[in-house]
Amino acid sequence: MRARTLVRAFRHIFGFVTLFVALAALAGATPACAQLGFDRPGGDYASAAVPSGDPAVCAARCERDKSCRSWSFAFPSASGEQAMCWLKREVVPRAKANCCVSGVRGAGVIEPALGDAEYSIDRIGGDYRSFETPLDPRGKACAAACKADSRCRAWTYLRPGYGTAAAQCFLKNTIKRPSRSPCCVSGVVR
Repeated sequence: MRARTLVRAFRHIFGFVTLFVALAALAGATPACAQLGFDRPGGDYASAAVPSGDPAVCAARCERDKSCRSWSFAFPSASGEQAMCWLKREVVPRAKANCCVSGVRGAGVIEPALGDAEYSIDRIGGDYRSFETPLDPRGKACAAACKADSRCRAWTYLRPGYGTAAAQCFLKNTIKRPSRSPCCVSGVVR
């Protein structure tokens, strides 16, 4: 009888310790997030246009569909094609692609915090110069142009397909309030 009680107590304590170790490991894990500048080609079972042009809509569609394991979102194209969302039944390996954002179910869209760039942020107004710039999911050329110009205090990179056929860079001599918009990447330099 005492042996059974000891075995039960050991199982209880061992189970508690195992649970505690698992929770501690999860607490230290970094959260999954969507990957800007990557596609997950293949494995599609559903697709739909995203009129708002917001990748968060695609991530939410995957979350609501129990068959979805991963997703890819393509920004609107310069030729006028709408933003698109593709849902996938499996976690398809990612591939570099400037057009896209992709992720796995449960990741949502957590824009990367890389330096001074503000993803999905538009800073409307204060423009003193604008020009076409190469397509880049992070707007690096626009940020570099602002840093090189002593008059520039902030910048906004406008992705093609959001009211323009080509990527645009807007240099600003005043810092305007940030406003959430999937069209843009912005930053403050000075």
